[in-house]
Amino acid sequence: MTSKRARMSIVTRTVLLTSTVAVIVVVVAVAVSFLLINATTLQQSRERLSRLTDITVAALDRGGLELGTGMGQSPLLPKELERTLVAEQISGYILSSQSAPPPGLSAAEMQSLMGGAVISTEGMTAAGPVLIEARKMTGDFALVLQLPVKVVGGSAQALLFRFGIALLLGLLISIPIGYWASRRLTRPLRAARQAANQMAAGSREVLLIEEGPSEIAEISEALNHLSGALAFSEGRQREFLLSVSHELRTPLTAVRGYGEALADGIIPADEVVRTGAILTSEATRLERLVADLLDLARLGAVNFQMTPIEVDLGELVREAGEVWVDRCAREQVGFSCETPPNPLIAFVDPVRLRQIIDNLAENALRVSPEGSFIVLSVVADGPSALLEVSDCGPGLTPEDIDVAFEPGVLHERYRGVRPVGTGLGLALVGRMAVGLGGQASAGQTLEGGARFMVRLPLVG
Repeated sequence: MTSKRARMSIVTRTVLLTSTVAVIVVVVAVAVSFLLINATTLQQSRERLSRLTDITVAALDRGGLELGTGMGQSPLLPKELERTLVAEQISGYILSSQSAPPPGLSAAEMQSLMGGAVISTEGMTAAGPVLIEARKMTGDFALVLQLPVKVVGGSAQALLFRFGIALLLGLLISIPIGYWASRRLTRPLRAARQAANQMAAGSREVLLIEEGPSEIAEISEALNHLSGALAFSEGRQREFLLSVSHELRTPLTAVRGYGEALADGIIPADEVVRTGAILTSEATRLERLVADLLDLARLGAVNFQMTPIEVDLGELVREAGEVWVDRCAREQVGFSCETPPNPLIAFVDPVRLRQIIDNLAENALRVSPEGSFIVLSVVADGPSALLEVSDCGPGLTPEDIDVAFEPGVLHERYRGVRPVGTGLGLALVGRMAVGLGGQASAGQTLEGGARFMVRLPLVG
């Protein structure tokens, strides 16, 4: 695993990347420039040598052939022209038909030249390669001018050297500019890192300025949303824990009070049975609450077990209805169970599905007044089965429906206003429905009560 110190910062990476790209660009530019400059300089030198040859021939034709001495080779150019050609490092020859070909010029080229042809070529001399321009003059004479290629190359190299210096200066300037630009570009990222560390440490008042390129600004926006979501979630968790603590405290207080009374012997003999029944009831409440908490925790765990088999939903609902009809009768609430005549086969865990039904029925009975009724039903709805529990209680508002299956929300909202449970039953229903491959939803009945539905896929 790479340590933190071994990781290279984005600024360093950016500077190295831009510097590498700049070096590659400089190398490629120098190589291409060398070829272009060398070819261009050679072409320009050839054209200049050609023009100088034409000018020299015209001057010699007008002034005659007054020959001087000076370039160390015979025959020689006139002294006036000789000085110009020497300054240009150009060698010149005036030839006749009886002369031997000068260095770099072949006999065939010499014969073509004396026949009136214009010679523009390259040749090899003892001093190295040369550019050759030759013209026929008046009479039996011809002019040959030679320019060493190394003179042309020297000019190209000098120009290329100046060009390379300019590129190198540009490279040296680009490094600090790249560093500055990288630091400026990554400033929002450093702020985002600091904000993330603060959130990890528990701070929830973090707010980032959304600046920089769109991708980086989106990171800041996402972190701002994350900070708000964490603050909201933790607030909900605190409220949930407070409500659960309240629910635990109530039966614990009763159990402790009655237990102390029994231990102190202040409960009359004829009240012991009733006291035991109360203790049992409160213990059952505690057991149910703890079981709900454990189930809710397991539903969020990776190893929560479901054991699905093929189940006739109609039969399972009828079995549950036999239990709840008696339960509702004791509370003077009517109960109706509606199932289809044909089997509805679904691949589900029957224990968990029965837990869903019991939670929904318990929730409905809690809010149903005496004389009202509860309906438990299951029907086929296309490729799915729709399991529904409806009541005649106070019902749900649109805002309640949106959060009906979130832990503790309705409990906190209606505690002290209407009969409420632990706030965990509906959360269990929602998560178990998803675990069974279905989906839970809430709504209102035509009479104004609440209706809770679970849609499950049918086999086949």
